[in-house]
Amino acid sequence: MKKGLRLTAACIAMLFILTMTGCGVNHKSPEGVVEALIKEYVAGSEKKVKSCYVQQDKEDDVLQKEITATLKYFQVHEASEVNIKECETLAEKEDYVYVYVIYNLVLKDKQEYPCISTYMVQKDGRKYYVLPPSMITTDMSKEAAADYAKFMTTDSYKNYTKEYDAFIMKNPGYEELIAGKL
Repeated sequence: MKKGLRLTAACIAMLFILTMTGCGVNHKSPEGVVEALIKEYVAGSEKKVKSCYVQQDKEDDVLQKEITATLKYFQVHEASEVNIKECETLAEKEDYVYVYVIYNLVLKDKQEYPCISTYMVQKDGRKYYVLPPSMITTDMSKEAAADYAKFMTTDSYKNYTKEYDAFIMKNPGYEELIAGKL
C-alpha cells in the first residue's frame, strides 16, 4: 500500500510541475513573449496569441483583424512546427523594447521556410507584452524604421536573406501559392 501511495504522490507532483511549467505564455522577457507569440500563431491558438498582447482584455478591432490575418497566414503555410533560430532585442527605448525574431516554418514536406518578424514589447508590472498596432505611434514607427535599417547590415539579417533566397530559388512560385490561399 505504501508503494501505491508513493506512486500516486509522485504522479500528482509530476502533473503539478508540468502544469506550472508547460502551459501558458512566457512573459518573463521581451524575447520570451515574442517567441511565445510566434509559437502560438503557428499552433493556431487565438486565445494564447491574445494573451501575448498588452490589451488582450479590451476590444480592439485593429488588433483582432491583425490576429485573424496572421493566424490565417500561418495556417496557409500548413507548418507542422516552428524552429526559432534567433530572438534578440534590436533597440531598447524608454517606453518599449524593439525585438526581432528569425524562425523557420517546418512545412509538410519537411522543408523549412525562413521568416523574420519584429515586435514592440512593453513591460507591464513584472511581465512583458507585445504592443498592439493601436499603441504604436508615428514616432515609434520612425524609430523602428531607423533601427531596422541598421539591423539589415548585420550578419543575422544577411544570413536570413541568404536562406530565404535559397528557399525561393528551390521553390519558385511558393509566395504566389501562399498569396493565392490568403
